[in-house]
Amino acid sequence: MSKGVTFYFMRHGETFFNLYGRMQGWSNAPLTDNGIVDVHRSGKGLANIKFDAVYSSDLMRTIETAQIILKENNFAEHLKISPMKEFREVHFGSFEGLEAHKVWRDVEENVRLKHGLPVGNDFQIEAALNSVKELDPYKHAENYAEFWNRVESGLLQLLNKHAGTNQNILVVCHGMTIRNLLHGLIADFDKKDALDNASVSIVQYQDGHFQMSAYNQTHHFSEIAEEAAE
Repeated sequence: MSKGVTFYFMRHGETFFNLYGRMQGWSNAPLTDNGIVDVHRSGKGLANIKFDAVYSSDLMRTIETAQIILKENNFAEHLKISPMKEFREVHFGSFEGLEAHKVWRDVEENVRLKHGLPVGNDFQIEAALNSVKELDPYKHAENYAEFWNRVESGLLQLLNKHAGTNQNILVVCHGMTIRNLLHGLIADFDKKDALDNASVSIVQYQDGHFQMSAYNQTHHFSEIAEEAAE
């Protein structure tokens, strides 16, 4: 059997923008106390997995999350985190930091009007991100193509380096980044639930094919929350 590579895609821990329901793309917000505890719990649950390389986006919430995961890991003595801009979250432009439910309400309305969708129809993320850019007066927000091309280029770098190695690769990044990676890689991906903070989604790549073995996994979290906070 040919060798493959296994990717552990982890969403960062809860931040204050997550807690307050704010748009958070390229904006940095620190992890909350609960967020730090949950990352420790996730790290303890993955403590016996030997990672061969660790990547994160270059935003502080993912770097801090990756640092905690390595602190909890039993095989991380010689590992270093490699931050990559390619794995940043979507850039929401002038909507960064605004109340998320209001922004998405306006985006959804714009998508429905533009595409003539009936009320209650699920609007696609591609149309939504294109709409965010259309509505951003500064046009700093990324549309879907800009976002996907950036993230895909990061994944190709990892595949060029690690494909066929039988290695375990940890990639700490963001909810929409991970969901769109999985949507682009997994042919029958149909998950609609948002990713939990500090959750893990596991994907194997072998013989040119991607297969997902876990999505939004949190059952590995350690139950010893008090120790995790120390």
